[in-house]
Amino acid sequence: MTDFKPKIAPLCRVKMHFSLTLPDETEIVSTYGEEPLEFSLGDNTMEQMLEFALLGLHVGDEQELLVKGDDVYGPRDSTLIHWLDRSEFQADQTFNPGEIIAFTTTEGEELAGTVLQIDDERVQVDFNHPLCGKQFSYKVTILEVEPAPFPGPEENDRGTN
Repeated sequence: MTDFKPKIAPLCRVKMHFSLTLPDETEIVSTYGEEPLEFSLGDNTMEQMLEFALLGLHVGDEQELLVKGDDVYGPRDSTLIHWLDRSEFQADQTFNPGEIIAFTTTEGEELAGTVLQIDDERVQVDFNHPLCGKQFSYKVTILEVEPAPFPGPEENDRGTN
């Protein structure tokens, strides 16, 4: 008898290790050696294209893909590059080109911006996703797959008694 190994499908729970690495071997993020990532496929924890690459994988599968950032995060948008007055920051805040800074919008949304240039009065910040326009490696190791739950009677009820 063959062991049944559930495969990754929409709405299933997945526990996995993953890493994103630039071609020069710079590791952007990794869960290897740390707590694995747990999520339900389709819950927007990961970008849709990265989730799509998981479909059909089983526990124990390892996969590595070369990904174009534009395919995941869209093309670079020059309108997302802004000069901001230093007066908008804390007086003692220092900046370094390439540094990623967290910003909060007026709606309370978190945004990341990459410092491009600095002068005495202003800081140039790029609000494109930091991986936009870059190629990177997406490596995954699947640890657990829990099939999507079947809808219960209350979810199947169409209002008929």
